[in-house]
Amino acid sequence: RQNPNSVAQEEVKSLIAQVGRLIDLPTEEPTVATVVDAEALKTQAFFAKAQKGDKVLIYPNAKKAFLYSATMNKIIEVGPVLLGDQNQQPAAIAPTPNQ
Repeated sequence: RQNPNSVAQEEVKSLIAQVGRLIDLPTEEPTVATVVDAEALKTQAFFAKAQKGDKVLIYPNAKKAFLYSATMNKIIEVGPVLLGDQNQQPAAIAPTPNQ
């Protein structure tokens, strides 16, 4: 049996490699989250085109976020990260374990 944490870390590495083929990414380790309720996020411009299952890569030091659709293999949106209370994450996205 595989360790769930190592499986999640491998998924994150794979995701970073996929997105990195489409755009230059910052060199820091991102926080990764998954869109679970796209409709709840539609009021935010960054998530206007988001669909359930899309991934958000958040780079706090570079102050950038990337919205990626694995189904289309396409970066949907890139935007600035506004650092505030980082515990105020929208309930419509779910953090990936160990992030």
